[in-house]
Formats: sequence, C-alpha cells, structure tokens
Amino acid sequence: QVQVAESGGGSVQAGGSLRLSCGASGYTLSSYCIGWFRQAPGKEREAVASIYINGGREFYADSVKGRFTISQDNAKNTVSLQMDSLKIEDTAMYYCAADGFFCGPSFATRQDELDAWGQGTQVTVYP
Repeated sequence: QVQVAESGGGSVQAGGSLRLSCGASGYTLSSYCIGWFRQAPGKEREAVASIYINGGREFYADSVKGRFTISQDNAKNTVSLQMDSLKIEDTAMYYCAADGFFCGPSFATRQDELDAWGQGTQVTVYP
C-alpha cells in the first residue's frame, strides 16, 4: 500500500520562505510522481507542483512559477517544495500526493484518482 508523509509548513511573514518535505513508501516502481496541492478556505483544491522521482521533470502552477521550487532530495524517494517570496494568497493547507502514472497536468486533472494523499500541513503567510 502506497503511503505519503509530509512535514514542514508553519507561519511566515510575506516575502519570507518555507520548505515542505514529502516522502512516499510502498512503490515498487523505479519512477513515480510526487506533488503538492493546496486548498484555502472557501476555495477549490489546486495543484501547485509535481515532479517525477528519478525522472526530474518538474511542473508548476502559473501562480507559483519563479517562487516555488520542487526537487528530489538525496534520499531519492523524498521531495522538497522550497517556497520563496511567499504571498498572503499562498496561505492554505498544503497536501502531498503521489501516483505511479499521472504527473504534471494530469496530476491536477486526475487528482481524484491519485494513489495516496498526506494529511496536510498548514502554511500561513501574514502581512
């Protein structure tokens, strides 16, 4: 059974930085996708970024391009989301997810079919 575990998050002043981490276990595949979604109160869940493990290709939502960086860590099966130049509108619950097939645009459009989801971690950006 595939599971994901996320860490990081917290509160930061606008313009600051935070880092989220996520690891997936249970895959026998050599390559799969890990990514992040976020959901703010009263808004729909949106895809933020995703990356192929051992494939390296990254995908970003337009709203975070140039500010967020997703990368695979040395532990190979963990992924970090470095969030810089944070804005108040980045405030949301952030969820890690993993899938053995979908990534990038399909990670977003097929989110109801993804293999596993984390519990979520809160990111709050204040003025």
